[in-house]
Amino acid sequence: MRVTFLNTPMDCLSTEETVDQAVNSMRTGERVRHVALNVAKLVKMQSDPSLRADVVASDIIGIDGMGIVLGARLQGIPVPERVAGIDLMNALLAVCAKEGFNPYFLGATEEVVTKAAAVAQECHPGLKFAGIRNGYFSKSDERAVIDEINRSGAHCVFIGMPTPRKENFLAAHAAELRAPFLMGVGGSFDVLAGKVSRAPVILQKLGLEWMHRLMQEPRRMIWRYASTNSAFAALLSRAIFHQCTKYTRQTLTNMVRGH
Repeated sequence: MRVTFLNTPMDCLSTEETVDQAVNSMRTGERVRHVALNVAKLVKMQSDPSLRADVVASDIIGIDGMGIVLGARLQGIPVPERVAGIDLMNALLAVCAKEGFNPYFLGATEEVVTKAAAVAQECHPGLKFAGIRNGYFSKSDERAVIDEINRSGAHCVFIGMPTPRKENFLAAHAAELRAPFLMGVGGSFDVLAGKVSRAPVILQKLGLEWMHRLMQEPRRMIWRYASTNSAFAALLSRAIFHQCTKYTRQTLTNMVRGH
């Protein structure tokens, strides 16, 4: 179900429902472009029209961020759960191994993407990659990268690049790529390769995964969290205020009419 939260469209899907749509894409060949929405991306979309257009044009706008989940629920939007990008990717890799679909990993450094693919094959016996390629290529090389992916016969492409590069890349080339399912996975290759550790499950469930990342990379993450979280809080506060004001006005109008 597509809804609007803070003037941003998103899809209220569970992990299982998202997997079903992705697998159906690979089975039927119908193109599906998935993008994951978190607090940082939602905030960045407010000042980056190109990123906003790329996200809005996606077929599935998944909710990957407890801040989004909790904020939406505060506004009465029935978000079933957070669908973390890395969890979704792992679930789809398991399906690929079982059903014979061949994924393509694009992004990160050569060392990281190679290690991530090797770990994925260890975790999912029988998994065969259509190909892997690092994300260090120029704009002029994109045509060659697209041709390489198309020749590989990939059923799905996971793109491990930062925002907004992965969104821009997918928006620019989705129509040319023959792989049915396309998904940006951000730093998931780093986690899969063991370069970055993931927060304990209890912190994930409490919505405190950001705290774990902050402890790992304090210099890089502190400004990001301070700026994006405060901006998100301001956006949400204004939305709740307007919602309450509208409700109050409607209530008073109904009372007057009742008399």
